[in-house]
Amino acid sequence: MPMIRHLFRLAVLVLGLALLSACQQKQVWHLHKVAHLLPDLDFTMQQAGGGDVSASDFRGKTVLLYFGYTHCPDICPTTLARLRAVKQAVGDRAGPLQVLFVTVDPARDTSSELAAYVQAFDPSFIGLRGTPKQTAALARRYRVSFTRQNDEPDGGYTMSHSSAIFIFDGQGKARLLANEDSPVADFVADLSQLHDRR
Repeated sequence: MPMIRHLFRLAVLVLGLALLSACQQKQVWHLHKVAHLLPDLDFTMQQAGGGDVSASDFRGKTVLLYFGYTHCPDICPTTLARLRAVKQAVGDRAGPLQVLFVTVDPARDTSSELAAYVQAFDPSFIGLRGTPKQTAALARRYRVSFTRQNDEPDGGYTMSHSSAIFIFDGQGKARLLANEDSPVADFVADLSQLHDRR
């Protein structure tokens, strides 16, 4: 009888360790983890087509922040189309989701043009427009670079800019970093997992 009790205790101990190990398994992330590496979401800017908004207006939502401009010939429209696909694919599994598009070309991107541009991809997408100083400060905060280049005789030009997508949780904490090539499935998996951790 003592041997049976000993074997039973040993089996319970092994089972307990196995369960503890399963609970402590590291979560697998597909996008780049940036928790504690980048600052919290913090800004005050003009919402395209509306008044001023700040980061606190988006508390409770997972925010996908992207910098670009409406005259961008390739990366911006491709990225916004991908973010629309992400939003459609994730559905309500990630809770409330907000895409914010910050223009790096406020000189050309008027409030109405910016609103029309982002809403052509998804009516819920919000364009943000700041003064050159506000835009530079927000870009610096998240290590985003942008420069005006290729000035043409007719006054046209292009903007070279970083293509990172910054993902913040509902408390405004920087959590993940993606790029325009990150697969939709990776966004869906990580955004769902991020929501489940709340």
